[in-house]
Amino acid sequence: MTSYWTASSLTEQFPIDLRLDALLVGDSPMMRRVKQTINIIAPSDVPVLITGPTGAGKEVVATALHLMSGRTGPMIPVNCGAIPADLLESELFGHEKGSFTGALNRRIGLIEQAEGGTLFLDEIGETPLHVQVKLLRALETQTIQRVGGGEPIAVNFRLLSATHRDLHQDVVEKRFREDLLFRIEVFSLCMPALCDHAEDIPQILRTMEQSNRGGATLQLTPGALALLMAYDWPGNVRELRNFHDRAQILFRNRTITEDEARVAMVPRLSFPSKDPIAPEPSVEAVPVGTPDLKDMLAENGSLDLRTMLQRVEVKVIQSALELSHGRVTRAAEMLRLKRTTLISRMQKLGLESDSL
Repeated sequence: MTSYWTASSLTEQFPIDLRLDALLVGDSPMMRRVKQTINIIAPSDVPVLITGPTGAGKEVVATALHLMSGRTGPMIPVNCGAIPADLLESELFGHEKGSFTGALNRRIGLIEQAEGGTLFLDEIGETPLHVQVKLLRALETQTIQRVGGGEPIAVNFRLLSATHRDLHQDVVEKRFREDLLFRIEVFSLCMPALCDHAEDIPQILRTMEQSNRGGATLQLTPGALALLMAYDWPGNVRELRNFHDRAQILFRNRTITEDEARVAMVPRLSFPSKDPIAPEPSVEAVPVGTPDLKDMLAENGSLDLRTMLQRVEVKVIQSALELSHGRVTRAAEMLRLKRTTLISRMQKLGLESDSL
């Protein structure tokens, strides 16, 4: 989810009881429960694990928790999946001069930089096991040791973590330490997928308009809005933001119809033939990706299209299940489906998984 307001602007423009509504847009029952939970747990210092699909707004939840915590130090965000595994320990804990090749100066780690504030570890499930050990000790003792250092350093920070992974399953598969999971999951807060609170989409779009300084206003017909609210939004609010920006460029100063909204929902430039902006690709220009279909048709005279499509669907679902080690939730994310939709398709196709 895009943060439409910066932390500094929120502090300057809004009293504390309004900052949460400015950050987390939506009045659906699901979003109200999220906000109520934030109000309850924000003032404490205990760790919070924020879960939910990619793009749903986990970092915005972390920002809200920090702003409402009363802590005076900064919030230091760290994307554990974006830092190479062999560098993450040094980034978090710092290092002393000469502790390894290339350590030309002492480096203050991100944990120390979060003194008096909040350390936000996004995608904590990507943290290597040896770093998990040091992180657990830091949480339990409130001290750290820089790489190459000898003396423990006292630290005062609150840990917020986020993941789209099933960390409990990762514990079973020995990819995440159970003792660390117990320590970081004192409270768990799940940010719902956008499709689970689609009634908030009109309000979210209006908020995007307010943050789009000097931009054109996005107007939608009732049919276009109904289309948006019926869509699954696999990329969640991040994908909705992309739709908003594309629609403004493609259909500036126009009321967007259902067909035009459908065009703006995909990143490729394809347009309805009645109002062409770019030529449609010919059939020959589209890669089929299947072997010699024209030859098969010529040889057999016909093909059972439904059977062929069903076989392709089976192969795609089987591939996703193999890549996700049989975890249906992860396979559904890979296929941009709801978990319940994938389970329904698997049952119809006679596919099974141990994790249903």
